[in-house]
Amino acid sequence: MSWEFNEDAAFMALCDAFKESGETSAMEFLANGEGAFHFQELSQNAAGEGIDLSDSTDLEEFQQEVIDALEQICL
Repeated sequence: MSWEFNEDAAFMALCDAFKESGETSAMEFLANGEGAFHFQELSQNAAGEGIDLSDSTDLEEFQQEVIDALEQICL
């Protein structure tokens, strides 16, 4: 992916919310309330950057990249 999503304001908000939640699993955090909200916003920003996430495989790949980044950067 050519877009550096970890520099996006929505990712930074997602990271902050993940830290504050006390959750240890990024996957669980994204599956619930606030995490899902921030991920949706990040996905919309990706679309605005020209990233096509309409294919479920591409969306799953993007989600996994976000999970990996959350666990590496935000824990």
